[in-house]
Amino acid sequence: MVKLAINGICGKMGQRIFRLAKQDDEVDLIIGFEQENHPKVGKEIDGVEVSSDYGRVSQSEVVIDFSAPAGTLAMLDEAKKHKKAMVIGTTNLDKDQAARVKEASKVIPVVYSPNMSVGVNLFFKVLRLAASTLGGYDLKIKETHHVHKKDAPSGTAKKLAEIANEFGFDKKIDEIEAKREGEVIGDHQVVFENQFDSFKIAHHAKTRDIFAQGAVTAAKWIKGKPVGLYSMEDILFSPKSKVQSPKP
Repeated sequence: MVKLAINGICGKMGQRIFRLAKQDDEVDLIIGFEQENHPKVGKEIDGVEVSSDYGRVSQSEVVIDFSAPAGTLAMLDEAKKHKKAMVIGTTNLDKDQAARVKEASKVIPVVYSPNMSVGVNLFFKVLRLAASTLGGYDLKIKETHHVHKKDAPSGTAKKLAEIANEFGFDKKIDEIEAKREGEVIGDHQVVFENQFDSFKIAHHAKTRDIFAQGAVTAAKWIKGKPVGLYSMEDILFSPKSKVQSPKP
């Protein structure tokens, strides 16, 4: 049983993590956090208190953070102080903010991933195999998200470029085709092509629950792990990993 806290509990992702955590017999959801002026602060959601006092992370063992960069960094400081593990799914951290996450991982165990989805992290693994095999092909990266998404390209698309570049593709961020349409949860595609053939890898997210599912899986996995910086790939492809499908 892992004693869990959620930072950003009232947001779209926070609410889905909340619901999945409440359904999980291996999780004891202790407390949720929101910024001080949030109307839910001081109230309860299905028996779980919402607080703005990040110091109360001391009551938990692991905190999942899907807030905003400022909130994530504030929680990171408290998690370090109280030696609590973190699962960070907050997107659009800049280089300095990401460096602070890395520095914190010298004190506490941290899972940090641009995408918590099981399928997307399998995508990353398959891409490494494809990129190591298809040298000399042209490479295109395409992604589509909902119109409310603030960052473009997405953190996931940037990660795809980073992986491809490990194998000499030299894909620049401004070459990624990024679209914002309707309420699309998240579509990503990588295309390798030459004069003889083309090879495509694609992932389509049907629901935000895929990210929530991954975050809860990560929280259960990180409990008791040594200090360090971990990715979702470390979790999903370890010999004892266990991923449960979310309930409707």
